[in-house]
Amino acid sequence: MTVQRVENAAVAVAILLAMVALGQPWWLLLAAFLLFDLSAVGYLRGSRAGAVSYNAVHSYAGPAMTSALYLALLVADHRVVWLLLVAACWAFHVAVDRALGYGLKLDEGFTHTHLGRIGPRPRVR
Repeated sequence: MTVQRVENAAVAVAILLAMVALGQPWWLLLAAFLLFDLSAVGYLRGSRAGAVSYNAVHSYAGPAMTSALYLALLVADHRVVWLLLVAACWAFHVAVDRALGYGLKLDEGFTHTHLGRIGPRPRVR
């Protein structure tokens, strides 16, 4: 698990450095950070629905597809920079979450992730 956390921290730093190097507003990464956590609203419908909605947004698949769309449009001579900024903010969020130990959720509840259990451990009496 430590290797995955360090790896994702490196991804987050790389995204931040790329934003700065490309002259993009790096602060946008921080400003948009909590927007992606709105996916946890699915937990209002239960653990399974919450895990599905949370995982749909907290996977690298979304930022990868958004980046691919940006590149396809760029090849077609359409420069839609905001798509790349959305992908960067999204991937940054996923990377920081994973670096902090927040993984993809399992059906058992919010604290059960593919990286292990998060939060305080239950007390044994």
